[in-house]
Amino acid sequence: MTQEFAKDIEYSHDGARLVGHLCLPRNAQTGSAVPGVVLVHDAFGVGEFMKQTAARVAALGYAVLAADVWGEGAQLRDESQIGPTIGRFASDRKTWMGRIEAGRQALAAQPGVDGARVAIMGYCFGGASALEYLRTVGSVRGAVSLHGGLDLVGPDWSVAAAGGKALILTGAEDPMAAAPKLLELQQAMSAAGVDWEANVYSHTKHGFTRPDSDRANKPQVIAYREQSDRRAWAALVRFLDEVLAA
Repeated sequence: MTQEFAKDIEYSHDGARLVGHLCLPRNAQTGSAVPGVVLVHDAFGVGEFMKQTAARVAALGYAVLAADVWGEGAQLRDESQIGPTIGRFASDRKTWMGRIEAGRQALAAQPGVDGARVAIMGYCFGGASALEYLRTVGSVRGAVSLHGGLDLVGPDWSVAAAGGKALILTGAEDPMAAAPKLLELQQAMSAAGVDWEANVYSHTKHGFTRPDSDRANKPQVIAYREQSDRRAWAALVRFLDEVLAA
């Protein structure tokens, strides 16, 4: 499907102004409701990479909202801002999840969107956000984490709705998703009755889907890997097709 149009939209949560980026596929304008995908940004906010990703997912036939967690459409460009900002939301999960839920509601309210068929996906901070949302809110058909910071995800999955679906796409050399943490997460999801799948890519570090990952100048931690990027995208496409089927 080709993308019909894209635009920024404003919505709010608890008095905060949020600015997301909406992409609708052509078939959302023909009278038949299409499934939706909430895309949660990485540490940098709703920037060009997220907007391009939203367009790419919309081209598959989904309505996509790149949701704004930071607020005011803010983009973090200074590394010194990232840790404190993520820490702020990790210590206030009610606001963190509330802003994502506000994004889901904003997407579901769009004309031509089937609000009963929505998935959530995210990169890095957004990957952790997708899993945390599945754990604590669960108002989606499935969640996808792409090189998510798994340490941010809460350990208690007993509150999660049984039957939820999760896809974790991660690098074997990602220090933010170390093997013990991944195993702990898998065991917790299994105990909660979550249908999960984890794809671990060899020789792959954090941020492996972003061609500009070298800008961080931390090659031992974060690096683009084309093969893993292609494999993760193929897994994502299959998962969305599975969980959002009519």
